[in-house]
Amino acid sequence: MPTVTRMFKRFLTLAAGVVLGAVLVEAWPRVAAAWSLWPDRGLSRASARVREVMKLVHENHVDGAAAGYDRLAREALHGMVESLDPHSEFLEKESRAGFEEDLSGEFGGVGIQVETRQDRIIVIAPVAGGPGERAGIQRGDEITSIDGRPAEAGGLDGVVGRLRGPPGTKVNVGLLRPATRASLAVSVTREIIRIESVRGIRVLGDGVGYVQLTEFTDHTGEQFRRALGGLLALGVRGLVLDLRNNPGGVLEAAVEVAEPFFRRGERVVSIRGRSARDQEELLASAEGPPVSLPVVVLVNAGSASAAEIVAGALKDTGRAVVVGERTFGKGSVQTVFPLDGGEGVRLTTAHYLTPAGERIHERGVTPHVEVVMTPDEDARLARQRARPDLADAAAFRARFGEEPAADRQLETALAMLEGLRWFAARAGGGTVP
Repeated sequence: MPTVTRMFKRFLTLAAGVVLGAVLVEAWPRVAAAWSLWPDRGLSRASARVREVMKLVHENHVDGAAAGYDRLAREALHGMVESLDPHSEFLEKESRAGFEEDLSGEFGGVGIQVETRQDRIIVIAPVAGGPGERAGIQRGDEITSIDGRPAEAGGLDGVVGRLRGPPGTKVNVGLLRPATRASLAVSVTREIIRIESVRGIRVLGDGVGYVQLTEFTDHTGEQFRRALGGLLALGVRGLVLDLRNNPGGVLEAAVEVAEPFFRRGERVVSIRGRSARDQEELLASAEGPPVSLPVVVLVNAGSASAAEIVAGALKDTGRAVVVGERTFGKGSVQTVFPLDGGEGVRLTTAHYLTPAGERIHERGVTPHVEVVMTPDEDARLARQRARPDLADAAAFRARFGEEPAADRQLETALAMLEGLRWFAARAGGGTVP
């Protein structure tokens, strides 16, 4: 009998333990949440609220098609990310592909530059050696159709989107050639087209090299080094680096453009964010002595992001005189986090600091010499820089119905370089060459 009693007590103890364990398992999340020990307490609570609202909308909205779960989730993601700041965004599959294409500086296309003129799509110029030029497309041709559909459908952006596509695919382009009034149809096989972000390379009067950077892509550093090497081989005695209306782009490209003027190991830009992985010093890694030419950097309110990094780095370290207007002030780092299905999140994760520790974001880079252009002058100069084929004043006047604008910022840059050379010669006991 005692043995049975002991066994019965052991059974009760075991049963009580099982029941207590079940109670603890059931109660633990609430207890942990109350004690702030549940690591995702806020996330769980917020997710439950979003789920509740989505279910309510899905079941009760008058338009069932508009209230599908996929659509509601997509719109919720846009709103959640894009409410944070102007530069964070939820990237759907097409948007992410286009964004990465822009940063790479490469895309599948036919290699022509187009513009709208009196609601017509006109070829400014085909890319030299590109598939469009080889197929016979000429400057001044009007694009009338693409794959049998009128070119006007969708406007300029629609035309560009329809001309682009995977390399190796074909697109049929209908043309009207003004010189002969002949209608033509050409079939063009798309190829990888590389955007030339380094343009206008030339030697101005008195041996000054000029380079315009329109954006910063994966290939900008390589293109700039090639352009700079060519100008140095010609014996230029000063350099104008034109970053006006450059919206920025790839951070690494900005460092590559700046580092020929820095000694190896010098800081070009710092990154400061919340997490340890977002604390970084980007240093120049170029071999050999830095380029020691007098340099003037041209900036305006359209110079942003990577363009501001270059201007700020050269200004802070005394490598260049900055001329123009206060820059845009977009000094934040965006990181793209890939998601399943080709989607992604482009999120602001840090801010840039110049070598002197100055924050660029919402402040911009202040030029040494301020030369402010009117909006009208800016618009005309932007057209002039984009259309080197209309360098002649009469041709520009015939195309746009207005006189070319005087580039007062460039004129000031050239005057500054002349002054720098004069002071350098006087300091060295020589004469101005």
